[in-house]
Amino acid sequence: MDKVIEIFGSNVFGDAVMKERLPEDTYNNLKSTIKEGKGIDSSIADTVANAMKEWAIEKGATHYTHWFQPLTGITAEKHDSFISPTDDGGVIMEFSGKELIKGEPDASSFPSGGLRTTFEARGYTAWDPSSYAFVKDETLCIPTAFCSYTGEALDQKTPLLRSMEAINKQALRIIKLFGYDDVKRVNVEVGPEQEYFLVDKALYDKRPDLIYCGRTLIGSMPPKGQEMDDHYFGVLKSRVAAFMREVDVELWKLGVLAKTEHNEAAPAQHELAPIFATTNIAADHNQLTMEMMKKIAQKHGLVCLLHEKPYDGVNGSGKHNNWSLSTDTGINFLKAGKEPDKNPLFLLTLAAVIRAVDLHQDLLRISVATAGNDHRLGANEAPPAILSIFLGEELEGILESIARGTHYDNLARVKMNMGADIIPKIRKDNTDRNRTSPFAFTGNKFEFRMLGSASSISDTNVMLNTMVADVFSEFADRLENADNFDAEINSIIKDTMNTHRRIIFNGDGYSHEWEQEAERRGLLNLRSTVDALPLLKSEKNIKMFEKHGVFSATEINSRVDIILENYTKIIHIEALTLIEMMNREVVPTISAYTNRLCESLLNKNKIGGMNCDVERELIFRLSAAEKEIYNLTGELKMSVATLEKTVDALEKARLYHDTVLRLMEDIRKYADSAESVVPTNIWPYPSYGELLFNI
Repeated sequence: MDKVIEIFGSNVFGDAVMKERLPEDTYNNLKSTIKEGKGIDSSIADTVANAMKEWAIEKGATHYTHWFQPLTGITAEKHDSFISPTDDGGVIMEFSGKELIKGEPDASSFPSGGLRTTFEARGYTAWDPSSYAFVKDETLCIPTAFCSYTGEALDQKTPLLRSMEAINKQALRIIKLFGYDDVKRVNVEVGPEQEYFLVDKALYDKRPDLIYCGRTLIGSMPPKGQEMDDHYFGVLKSRVAAFMREVDVELWKLGVLAKTEHNEAAPAQHELAPIFATTNIAADHNQLTMEMMKKIAQKHGLVCLLHEKPYDGVNGSGKHNNWSLSTDTGINFLKAGKEPDKNPLFLLTLAAVIRAVDLHQDLLRISVATAGNDHRLGANEAPPAILSIFLGEELEGILESIARGTHYDNLARVKMNMGADIIPKIRKDNTDRNRTSPFAFTGNKFEFRMLGSASSISDTNVMLNTMVADVFSEFADRLENADNFDAEINSIIKDTMNTHRRIIFNGDGYSHEWEQEAERRGLLNLRSTVDALPLLKSEKNIKMFEKHGVFSATEINSRVDIILENYTKIIHIEALTLIEMMNREVVPTISAYTNRLCESLLNKNKIGGMNCDVERELIFRLSAAEKEIYNLTGELKMSVATLEKTVDALEKARLYHDTVLRLMEDIRKYADSAESVVPTNIWPYPSYGELLFNI
């Protein structure tokens, strides 16, 4: 235990290090900036930079980098050494406040959605003091925001910080109406649960689809999948446990609160969950978590797969975004308490979230829209593509009673008796957990379960923060002008339930019946990225984002173009990979094995009197599959070449979705059929059985 305490945050320029190394006035100034979200006083930058440099050098750092999150889905780094030349031909180690505050990466080489052209290269990174600097790979990493030369956001962090300011501003209006005048800031706190698969690296290296695409494009199911439910929470295999322990240690050094780890539902699938942190720090930490898992897996002869659906036929991987709202004095807006019916702040917040989710179903779906996640959502294992909120019977009953003007007297004050005296009685929560719900209340937070495992959590939290801020703004306007504060709260809750109860659903979100019921309720069912994404440009969305200063219309338009382009590129790479796999390996393998069967058939005919029905059946089946694969692969190749000439981004993405993905699915059907009868030692790629069970 002492060792964990000793190493935790040891590579972070955190509060304790700053307090020790900075002058008291500088420390207090910087601490105030971090705690209250104030602008940084540039006069202290040189002092902070010098202290950072000295500390980092002691940790073995020779370089520094502005660590940022462009719209590529991963982080970016440009390393500069601390060295500066001296007059006598030597060097000294320097790092200035100017270098700490501002960097200048090449903005033209990152996705900009038309905001920057190739010859307009200048962009800026700007220090985010609220997220601590850290040392990684002998480099001082400074978390930063990234913008274009003309000031538009080109990253994940800038809109996230803006959205945090928006919800802070509106939530402060709400909390002060309840008399909490000592509150200076309201923070959104997030705990993202990270799911992932592990695969043996030697097997991974034999699968071009995993290497280039992160998912298998072909592969027939083995006799056993996840149907026995024996992997979920099962005993960790020694190789996996060793990997997890090293991940924990390296994350703890970086100040990441890695807390829970376990086997997930599918074979070779696992999960890591942290303790809650302020949203922008949680986003930074999740990026570090994904990076460390990939890096450390290699040391153990493994590869960490973060694709949302690396294997067909078993569960995909998500990232559950647990979202909560708390003041700097410790008040949780979503803490129901023992008597939630008598907690007006909680009920008002609940109403705000209900209204926000119903009004902005499109934004939450858009925030998780990727080519990979489209394979997962609605696949009878993950949340459906339809948005709904799970509250549980008790909370829904309380809200309904307020809407009807009646008293709710069915509060659960239950302690569970397990039937054996030695087992202590445990208190029953006021809600169950509904794993089929995409947006569920789970105690003192909401759990949004649609986010894909490979994505940054920033987009989702930008949407959540902004849309709840917008509703808080409406509610604050009403309450500030109300003659009777308590009566107005009841009126707001009543109006919310009467207008938005359609979004509340406590049943099975996987069922076909719910899909039909959701349609009757008028809820959106945006099945794919190309269905969802154009809605980001709607008038209501642009108006809301501009009102709260989170996105400009120009930034929204650019992001739509970036996401569509990325979506198309992913499917394009997958198609080319599948074409290569079919032409170079699968078709030749089927042909070679069919020839062997033909030779066997000829030999049996020569002997005479032998039954050759099996060989004939296999030859017919494989020949038919080979012909279909060959023809469909040719059609796929022509389609890709033709679609690449399409100029309009949305039209191109839709054609890739409707045409290319369909052809790929058809090819897979025949390839998987062939794999199921071709001997294992002949088939060119490791099977699902090997990939899923050979750890």
